[in-house]
Amino acid sequence: MLQSSRPAERHVVGPVASLSQVSKRRGGRTILADMSLAVRAGEVTALLGPNGAGKSTLVGLITGHLDTDAGQALLFGLPPRALAARARMGVMMQSAGLPEQLTVAETLAQFAGYYPRARPVAELLAVAGLTDLARRRCDALSGGQARRVQFACAIAGVPDLLVLDEPTTGMDGDARHTLWATVRSAADAGAAVLLTTHHLDEADALADRILVISDGRIVADAAPAEVKAAAAGSTIRCRSGLADAQIAALPGVRGVHRQGADAVVRSADAVATTRALLSADSMLADLSIAAASLDEAVADLIATGAMPEPA
Repeated sequence: MLQSSRPAERHVVGPVASLSQVSKRRGGRTILADMSLAVRAGEVTALLGPNGAGKSTLVGLITGHLDTDAGQALLFGLPPRALAARARMGVMMQSAGLPEQLTVAETLAQFAGYYPRARPVAELLAVAGLTDLARRRCDALSGGQARRVQFACAIAGVPDLLVLDEPTTGMDGDARHTLWATVRSAADAGAAVLLTTHHLDEADALADRILVISDGRIVADAAPAEVKAAAAGSTIRCRSGLADAQIAALPGVRGVHRQGADAVVRSADAVATTRALLSADSMLADLSIAAASLDEAVADLIATGAMPEPA
């Protein structure tokens, strides 16, 4: 696990990273429009949204790979490209490569050498589950193994901000859960973590806070449980003779579709909807109720473009 202590002179005051009324255009298209957000110490913030929503652009602005067209981006209160700010950040991007001719241990030693307070190579190998691969050249690694090396490089400098772009792509289940534990440990030790992922179970397991982006703007900023409760509530499955339009008109219903003979009903108030179903359909059968999943909630948010008012 990661060390829980952080040097006093690196104590984080205020947001670790922030965007203030930022807009960005690329290729003649507005990617982000008047966006403001703050990434805070000790939190895992999961950034979710469909392809093209603006997630990569947002990450690029925070990490200093892109410049704003309007508004201000800050990293530890400094411009994101300032060396003093970048030295406190660890980044794991999808597109990052590894030096093919170096071994895993040599690669980690190289990255650790960039930082004044680096973790020992042996510790990095152990944390990322790479000890048995220490002498293997990077060009002989599988995709999942290479991602573990990239993660170890990202945490080499004990970062106050850890930016992870689809970190578990290609990893097996054990490696994913090991990385999750390490990320959670980093946040518990005071680091800010900004995570982009298409694995919604990953966001649900790790995130203290979820940001959902659609069409260049934030449509949700809340804890995972709040996103699920506000956006999708519960899912009711049943066999019903009612038409979809009749079900859609019942109290609490946010949506209805069919899966085979079953009606699948999204409800913000499962109790009210179920009572109305039972009252309206004397032949109702095979009724079941489950909490909505995060992927259902995110799909609702992207479709509606906003967090709904609590029922």
